[in-house]
Amino acid sequence: MFDKLEDILKRYEEVQAELMQPDVANDQKRFRDLMKEQSDLQPIVEAYTEYKNYNQTVEDSLLMLDEENDEEMREMAKEELNEARARIEELEQHMKILLLPKDPNDDKNIIVEIRAGAGGEEAALFAAELFRMYSHYAESQRWKIELVNVDDTGIGGMKEVEFMVKGKGAYSLMKYESGVHRVQRVPETESGGRIHTSTATVAVIPEAEDVDVVIDEKDIRIDVMRASGNGGQCVNTTDSAVRLTHYPTGIVIYSQTEKSQIQNREKAFTLLRAKLYDLEMQKAHDAEAEARRSQIGTGDRSEKIRTYNFPQGRVTDHRIGLTLYKLEKIMNGDIQEIIDGCIAADQAAKLAKVNEEQAG
Repeated sequence: MFDKLEDILKRYEEVQAELMQPDVANDQKRFRDLMKEQSDLQPIVEAYTEYKNYNQTVEDSLLMLDEENDEEMREMAKEELNEARARIEELEQHMKILLLPKDPNDDKNIIVEIRAGAGGEEAALFAAELFRMYSHYAESQRWKIELVNVDDTGIGGMKEVEFMVKGKGAYSLMKYESGVHRVQRVPETESGGRIHTSTATVAVIPEAEDVDVVIDEKDIRIDVMRASGNGGQCVNTTDSAVRLTHYPTGIVIYSQTEKSQIQNREKAFTLLRAKLYDLEMQKAHDAEAEARRSQIGTGDRSEKIRTYNFPQGRVTDHRIGLTLYKLEKIMNGDIQEIIDGCIAADQAAKLAKVNEEQAG
């Protein structure tokens, strides 16, 4: 591990030196790449520098204990020694986590699909509430949301909704939301006051670049039509909606939220690229079933991941065994504690695998 850390430190110094060169700013792509690399390496370098400083503190404290006769000074050295050793242990664990391989998609924008599952109108209402929850969360992260397609029920529910989330690290946090979400509550329409269970599925897909997926135009049919649903600002009065059909996979994309056909077409192609990229990722996960099972948030989308129990005011994430009694706050977008728990569990599983491989 320490050889690797020394290499990272050396590379960080090289990147910094290169960024100081006057001609680098003229090459915008090179400049951006170096800035990103510096940003990626910085947390590891800072932790390693702190680690080395605390190691020096341990050496100094041991030396003082050997040479010092004053009892008060010796007590001070012992205290410093214990604090430094405890911090070194924390930093070693922290550096192991920082050195874990990064998901190449973590920095990407995402496309989120929410679909009402079992439960009829109640499931559609829940799907709409999940959309609002993610919208509030995106707002707290200063991410931008763009609707691609929505099929609403007309009374506040959504049979399905697809939207893009643009912002730094969107996939790294939101990937843990993929799966089946279950709600338990008494519906407003239920006269008997019985608790009803319904579900909605969430899929979080990283946005694909042109280089990630090559689409052959011969494989696509493009249809244009009038947008359906609630209109306004010319959305329903012109042939602005776009439907893409991808013959090899049977994927159909419908984009209708923009006023112009060109904008809807652009969004539809973005979504198609992401879905094709996602198919490739799913194939890779299927080929590495064991690795997939050990990673939270990248597994089977039919897995029930979370229950929202309204009568008890609780939310339970079944993957990590976390129960929180703050349902109202969570439905208003306060989901960071759940995401942090998923990240910690994911890192722990990956660390255990690394340790197992090293021991073997």
